[in-house]
Amino acid sequence: MKFTKYFQFRRSLPDRGAIQDEWIREVIRNPSRRITQDDGRIRLWGKIPDAGNRYLRVVLLEDGETVHNAFFDRKFKE
Repeated sequence: MKFTKYFQFRRSLPDRGAIQDEWIREVIRNPSRRITQDDGRIRLWGKIPDAGNRYLRVVLLEDGETVHNAFFDRKFKE
């Protein structure tokens, strides 16, 4: 996977460090929801059973493969 420098910085923070690469890959492969923003970035959500069934939001750049952000989205409703 490719990552932006922004993501690498954010991942170093305590609340994001527990997010596993495999979880990100799974959301990219099999999202519950996918939205393309006006700027071309792609938002994906997926349920992570190993994280208490919380939903992980992954934001990709417009190339569809570079991870710009990933975090557990407390406001997401399926």
